[in-house]
Amino acid sequence: MSWRRNVKRLVGYGTALGGGYLLATWAMEEPASAWAPTSMELNHLNVRPKRPLPSRAEQLTTLESEHFDVLVIGGGATGSGCALDATTRGDISLHVNTSKVLSSAATMVWTGLKTALVEMDDFSSGTSSRSTKLIHGGVRYLQKAIMNFDIEQYRMVKEALHERANLLQIAPHLSYPLPIMLPIYKLWQVPYYYVGIKAYDLVAGGKCVKSSYYLSKEKALEYFPMLRRDKLCGALVYYDGQHNDARMNLSIALTATRLGATISNHCKVLELTKERDEEGIQRLVGARVRDELSGKEFNIRAKCIVNAAGPFTDSIRTMDDQKVNKICCPSSGTHIVLPGYYSPEDMGMLDPDTSDGRVIFFLPWQKLTIAGTTDSPCDVTANPAPREKDIQFILQEVKHYLSQDLEVRRGDVLSAWCGIRPLVSDPNKPDTQSLARNHIVHVSPTGLVTIAGGKWTTYRAMAVDAIDAAVKAFDLPTTGPSQTDGLLLEGAHGWSPTLYIRLVQDAGLEPEVAKHLAATYGDRAFSVTKLASLTGKRWPVVGRRIHSEFPYIHAEVKYAIKEYAATAVDVIARRTRLAFLNVQAAEEALPEIIDIMGEELKWSKTEKKRQYDMAMEFLATEMGMKVHETTKAQALITDLSREEKELYTHRFQSIDQEKKGFISISDIRRSLRRQGEDVPGEVLHDILREIDTNRNGQVELEEYLAMMSAIKSGAIVNSRFAKMAEMEEERLRDEKRNKVSVERSGGGL
Repeated sequence: MSWRRNVKRLVGYGTALGGGYLLATWAMEEPASAWAPTSMELNHLNVRPKRPLPSRAEQLTTLESEHFDVLVIGGGATGSGCALDATTRGDISLHVNTSKVLSSAATMVWTGLKTALVEMDDFSSGTSSRSTKLIHGGVRYLQKAIMNFDIEQYRMVKEALHERANLLQIAPHLSYPLPIMLPIYKLWQVPYYYVGIKAYDLVAGGKCVKSSYYLSKEKALEYFPMLRRDKLCGALVYYDGQHNDARMNLSIALTATRLGATISNHCKVLELTKERDEEGIQRLVGARVRDELSGKEFNIRAKCIVNAAGPFTDSIRTMDDQKVNKICCPSSGTHIVLPGYYSPEDMGMLDPDTSDGRVIFFLPWQKLTIAGTTDSPCDVTANPAPREKDIQFILQEVKHYLSQDLEVRRGDVLSAWCGIRPLVSDPNKPDTQSLARNHIVHVSPTGLVTIAGGKWTTYRAMAVDAIDAAVKAFDLPTTGPSQTDGLLLEGAHGWSPTLYIRLVQDAGLEPEVAKHLAATYGDRAFSVTKLASLTGKRWPVVGRRIHSEFPYIHAEVKYAIKEYAATAVDVIARRTRLAFLNVQAAEEALPEIIDIMGEELKWSKTEKKRQYDMAMEFLATEMGMKVHETTKAQALITDLSREEKELYTHRFQSIDQEKKGFISISDIRRSLRRQGEDVPGEVLHDILREIDTNRNGQVELEEYLAMMSAIKSGAIVNSRFAKMAEMEEERLRDEKRNKVSVERSGGGL
């Protein structure tokens, strides 16, 4: 046993070697042996998996040819968590080198359940990428538990707080603590809310992120200067976690496949296959699936099928039994993204007293601001779209607690998205009308294991319960309980807060880009950097951006393909978060992203066009671009005054000096050059597209007046064309003012 203690003592002292690989290494006097660690020892160990990611083609071949213990349907957070949990159940051994010199000495052999996972779209393409980005226990639920003496709600919060701490530990590059302010406008609320958030800390116990505290009015305004000052009494601050949800989801899925799971996105289940057992009872034995990229159909054979399809839970249950009652009660939640100046960089805010009783969060994220969410019944769809009335509701609520100096404008909405929360009724209980507060696990007579409900934070606990049920129902060959509590995810093993400095020093990246790569890929950032091309500049040496306003670089598009990105939407929405952050920037970066992917994946011109059209449809419907265009069109009914019309007509004519009745690209170029700017042709076309609503390549006076009307209503902000026209008018005015007449000069010769 002395060598076991020696291993445990030395295992934390890994050596970071080239490429960011953190290898557990040590010297031992004992002969070579295989150590079978306990779950707790294993979780402290976390040797970085060395298995390279199989290509998508290899994954599909394995799915078709091999027989699995578990087939998981759904690649969201819960489905990916189920795949990881199942893969890590079984015999685990650590083979140790006998060398007395610290070297690459540890090889982890993990023989868990043979696991497969299929997802009809992309990993995290549904609800899991459209969350509030919080990792939280649920302050509201704790309030209800205390007020109603509800032990079930209390246990739910207790579990979520444990899972919050676990997520912050296993993916420190993707998650971090976030202070959230609760502004108080009535004195009696101070002790009421103070007791509540202190109870939140108390329930978290040793898992408490940081202690909550009270702020005076002056301190609250110092921390959050955007707050409305009148009637503010003070504020309370408590801590939860925040994360990059789509990247976290992908990290879980990649960790599962690194450890042996076979996974595939864009692989849709068409039907569940059944066979009669020895007793003549029909049992599920697999599924027929279709590769959505090639159209090929094939069968996957498995002992157990886990339904983790989120909002599509009932569609999978219906494949099992067409007469089964529906248990999913979908609810849509809309979020909007606003510029970063709407909130401090390191402080969020919660409004517990909205007009409809729903909590509104107002959070910094990726240097911008997220506001949401709404809660309304909806139909299940693969393409949920935000509604204008939900966007307006959030904007109105935001106005209530922000300073009146800050004008909240519709045109400031950079992106908007809608996620479907799959609330469920419990089929295990006779009263199927009551919604389950937490998640439910159900095993059908034919053997379909359904896991549904819950929330992002508790994905791991849900997965544990689902695989526990599967093991029990099918007597699957495992040797112990779940191993995922504390198990580091993809990118976490060699990450440190100063990792980005090595990327700057060793690779020559911009600090902003290096911080982004370290915070997105963890220790895998070195692998991304290896794909980076030279910039041709003295600094940065490598790392060409795909959009000037965001730190995403060309190499990430190439690496995204290794991470199973198969469409342009996969890249702009999940591998990067560009579509969620700024829909216009995503549109501008799209052609370059498609060119890079086309070169890597050998796309034809026809396929590139198809990818562009699909991505534009995604941006228009699911990211709020179309609803914004509709809003701008509706803003045209706002009347301009006679003086305003005269002013804007004069500005229009200052550019249309030839009195053609329209403004062309040449007019815009000439005007900008007179103002001392010589901009590239693509920028000129971008300026024209802002206002050319009928897409005829020119701007008529009516289009210009309509845009100025939309600016007046707040539907449009920061128009380059409008600013250019204003500056051109001022230039002409100054030119006329400075011109000296012949009469005043004293005449001619």
